[in-house]
Amino acid sequence: MGPFGSNIKAENFTTSGVPVIKGGNLNGTYINETFTDFLTEDKAAELASSKARPLDIVITHRGTLGQVGLIPENSKYPEYIVSQSQLKLSFDRSCVDPYFIYYFLRSPLGQQRLLVNTSQVGVPAIAQALTTIRQIKIDLPRLSMQSSICSIFRILDDRITLLRETNSTLEAIAQALFKSWFVDFDPVRAKMEGRAPEGMDEATAALFPDALVESELGLVPKGWRVASLADVFEINPSRRLQKGSVASYLDMASLATSSHCVEAPIQREMGSGAKFQNGDTLLARITPCLENGKCAFVDFLDDDQIGWGSTEFLVLRPKAPLPEYLGYLLCRHPAFRKYAIQSMSGTSGRQRIQNDVLGRYLLSVPDREIALAFGRVVGPLQQSIAANHETAQTFANLRDTLLPRLISGQLRLPEAQAAAEEALA
Repeated sequence: MGPFGSNIKAENFTTSGVPVIKGGNLNGTYINETFTDFLTEDKAAELASSKARPLDIVITHRGTLGQVGLIPENSKYPEYIVSQSQLKLSFDRSCVDPYFIYYFLRSPLGQQRLLVNTSQVGVPAIAQALTTIRQIKIDLPRLSMQSSICSIFRILDDRITLLRETNSTLEAIAQALFKSWFVDFDPVRAKMEGRAPEGMDEATAALFPDALVESELGLVPKGWRVASLADVFEINPSRRLQKGSVASYLDMASLATSSHCVEAPIQREMGSGAKFQNGDTLLARITPCLENGKCAFVDFLDDDQIGWGSTEFLVLRPKAPLPEYLGYLLCRHPAFRKYAIQSMSGTSGRQRIQNDVLGRYLLSVPDREIALAFGRVVGPLQQSIAANHETAQTFANLRDTLLPRLISGQLRLPEAQAAAEEALA
């Protein structure tokens, strides 16, 4: 288990040393090695029973349940400390391939057995976590078969990782363009200095003015206007979805902290919550989800479909001619996020951003032609991200479908290899 709270406190954290694995590190393939908290070697030595090493598996037992990560053999660090909400598993590798257990625990069958004894009172938790996990039954093929099965899945995971890395790059490009056009006004400044704006054709460059003027926001491009968010965005726009009807549902855990894509929605009877459609942006309005950066762009529904989700989602949609994806890029912009976080109100631990407060956020608004031009530039980026995410989900679904069939003997290894090769082709 991770250390008791009294054994690891905020003042123990440093900026280098032995990294601390938290839930946020278990949201990718294997383990996400982007760490914010570290311990000194001496403090880590005091917590030796909570150390995790390459080829150990880390599981969240309190908080966001169902998270499973594996520390790969080529991990960045030789050892780690698991946080209070995690536990780690180590294996006798003479009979177990850790990758096999990792894939099993992430599969629907493994998740069912992992979460069979959970409590939702207060913070969600696996009751008697160590005992519960020790009692999980696994159909274990011989070691050579485990490794052969894992070799197929690791190829699929490598392709999933590549797609996710590509999406990170594409989104970074879109965010950089948003900042360049609408925050730093790089094309305008270039024309003021007699230079051709970088990264755009002459027709697009000609749309930008060659002067900045004073405004309540400071210097903004000549001819642009300053408006509040409520003036140029719909905030929680009206969406019709009959109560009791089955529709795509997202909970807060489905939203990522660094990507516009979401975990696959589930089908659930409409109760009470935010309603959304393609082109909307979902922003977490409550602490700590807002601070953690949870938001998403809705592009996973059919064109005439309405989805719904957590009551703690704030739904934003730019008014025409502003492109839809601009709403998501704004929600990722640091200045906007800082404003939202600093404007939260309410009791400690349940603070939220209110619609009217967020609606007072000021931004510079371009003319119609520049707005449309920006949409033409970022639209293909958004579409590529969505397509890559869908492909990655297809690979993940194939992996999760193959595992139980291989274990049960319903599918032979050559058949699984052929299915994977066909999907990857």
